[in-house]
Amino acid sequence: MRIGVPAEIKNHEYRVGLVPASVAVLVTAGHEVAIQAGAGAGSGFTDDEYNAVGASIVASAETVYAEAEMIVKVKEPLLPECELMPEDQLLFTYLHLAPLPELTDALLNKRITGIAYETIEDRRGQLPLLTPMSEVAGRMATLVGAYYQQRAYGGRGTLLCGVPGVNPGSVVIVGGGIVGLNAAKVAIGLGARVTVLDLNLERLRFFDDTFGGQIATVVSNSHSLAVEAAKADLLIGAVLIPGRSAPKLITREMLKDMKPGAVLVDVAVDQGGCAETTHATTHSDPVYEVDGVLHYCVANMPGAVPRTSTVALNNATLPYALSLANQGFKDAAAKDPGLKLGVNTYAGHVTCGPVAESQDRPLTDLDSLL
Repeated sequence: MRIGVPAEIKNHEYRVGLVPASVAVLVTAGHEVAIQAGAGAGSGFTDDEYNAVGASIVASAETVYAEAEMIVKVKEPLLPECELMPEDQLLFTYLHLAPLPELTDALLNKRITGIAYETIEDRRGQLPLLTPMSEVAGRMATLVGAYYQQRAYGGRGTLLCGVPGVNPGSVVIVGGGIVGLNAAKVAIGLGARVTVLDLNLERLRFFDDTFGGQIATVVSNSHSLAVEAAKADLLIGAVLIPGRSAPKLITREMLKDMKPGAVLVDVAVDQGGCAETTHATTHSDPVYEVDGVLHYCVANMPGAVPRTSTVALNNATLPYALSLANQGFKDAAAKDPGLKLGVNTYAGHVTCGPVAESQDRPLTDLDSLL
């Protein structure tokens, strides 16, 4: 198979779809890999490194898209990238289509086979390609929240770890999944007071067993969330419903009772955000203020630490990319039900239930199209 890796063009996105080690595996398996010149530079991988493992270096994204059967990316394509795609191309990347109807339209019009990292499941029903970036984003959420506590950046001026004689700051995490777990690890490590809210009692028991007296757990509902948000110096939105738009749990009304200068980091922004006041920001302009609360809503947080993020992501994506290349899309999907769940668009149809529901589109069963 001819595999193409274009440079990412999203604001301050430095990750790359394949690292040289992954290219070496694919080339050894008999596939051709074309890398856009400079695509790996932001993650610290040179064109010479790709050349050394058998990749061809091409000058432009236009060439990559035109010649590849499968495109491997990191972030969802922007509309100008969609224009470069030939019809019926296979696209393997994060898509997060639920809040992006225009992108969905573009993929459907081009009959793109869009396989989304974030909806692929393993045999345990887990999300193996979302997990590594959720780990990165969760840990970053606490770190960037601590950074923006600085008064000079609009924060409250609270040092989350405190000092002798001064109480530490309060970190409230909404959602006990992978993002929430990793945010809690870093917050506890800093010495903050940490509270985690979740609907799932078993998940709260896991947090309690794991962290013991270092953490408070609260069953999430509109009342308890409002109470805990009012206590927060740092509020982290870590809500995920796979494939669907995030529910708006943090309301505008709740902000009015939060501390002036408190920081909200909405990691769910990729799926539209879990706060009513969330809108996507970029690494070059990451924060804005609503009702005295500083919002950090960068939609590609792991892109700020591309070396770690790219390697971690490739560790998870390579087996699937190899399966798609070796077997072709139809056979690979037929043999792996979890991979089939990753197919969001195919032959001009939406084939992912949560995306269809979020956008009020008809859902087509993938099996009926294959």
